[in-house]
Amino acid sequence: MSLAQGRHYLAIPGPSVIPDRVLQAMHRPAPNIYTGELVEMTASIVRDLKAVARTKHDVAMYISNGHGVWEAALVNVLSRGDRILVLGTGRFCLGWGEVAKAMGVETEIIDFGIESDVDAAQVETALRADTEHKIKAVLVVQVDTATSVKNDITSIRAALDAAGHPALLMTDNIACLACDEFHMDDWGVDVMVTGCQKGLMTPPGMGFVFFNDRAAALRDSAGLVTPYWDWRPRANPEEYYKHFFGTAPTHHLYGLRTALDMILEEGIEAVWARHETLAGAIWAALDVWGQGGDIRANIAEPSKRSHAVTTVRMGSGHGQRLRTWLPDNLGVTLGIPLGPGRGGDTSPENLFRIGHMGHVNGQMVMGVLGAIETGMRALQIPHGAGGLEAAASRLAG
Repeated sequence: MSLAQGRHYLAIPGPSVIPDRVLQAMHRPAPNIYTGELVEMTASIVRDLKAVARTKHDVAMYISNGHGVWEAALVNVLSRGDRILVLGTGRFCLGWGEVAKAMGVETEIIDFGIESDVDAAQVETALRADTEHKIKAVLVVQVDTATSVKNDITSIRAALDAAGHPALLMTDNIACLACDEFHMDDWGVDVMVTGCQKGLMTPPGMGFVFFNDRAAALRDSAGLVTPYWDWRPRANPEEYYKHFFGTAPTHHLYGLRTALDMILEEGIEAVWARHETLAGAIWAALDVWGQGGDIRANIAEPSKRSHAVTTVRMGSGHGQRLRTWLPDNLGVTLGIPLGPGRGGDTSPENLFRIGHMGHVNGQMVMGVLGAIETGMRALQIPHGAGGLEAAASRLAG
């Protein structure tokens, strides 16, 4: 007998839970891709994507995942031999830097480890040392999905300004757009990349690059740009097909339109507040469980944790045991570790991740917390009593 029968809960940090409304919007015949509803709808998607990102500038849409828009962002502003500064806080900004390096871009890396956010003072020091302004861009993730750290983008912009450095500020918001608060224009971000499969609640397959006028001006001198990744015709298409350089991702667009409707109906500020409250419930449970066992959030300081994903440490290999037990016994899948471990309790067998992004509510969070506690009891993993009560108290206000 298994208690996993029924709807499985994929509590991983992307792809996130797809709302029924989005699935229903996609369940339709193929539309005309030349005129009519699809063309008009795409214009509204562009408008509302900008509203979610809090920008008045441009967005280019791609049929791609996050790795694709990493490349798209780089090729439109850089040339072979240019230098960039990569701010590592886990796996993903380092991965973005690896893509740049493979394209012939020189990468300078400051690695802040897997438990810390970016130290803006170190960034300012590195930028002041670059007296010839060879660094063309600073790359950072707002949220690293592997470590669940949330970086303070405003402090990095302040470091650039304090150093008087002209480098672009480029952010990866794939994990956190429409989950963690973000204001592209007000925070001084020049280029931002994201995907549709997390906070935007749409099946994987579309990626987006947002860019301001300062970044757009570099397109003419960018030696790496290729026709497919060129953002200029996508942002200002003379004909509809130039949005996608070929056939549009028709059903993704219908799903994304509905997902944006849901975000705007709720209100982006309310979306941010909901994610903050649900994340707080998870952290409250972890705090209590940790009082009687070796379990804790990877990022110690709550203000530096993402509201979209929480990476959890659980020693003695219990993390892997729990991840393995839950799908077959309770119908819950937790996120696997990503990136190399660094020994001790950061080894992969001691880590798991909880995704709480997008179409997630209180009962879903309480359900995954209840599953985790049940698994710890079944596997006799030591933990403090009262974790669910702490989470419930947080949700009850």
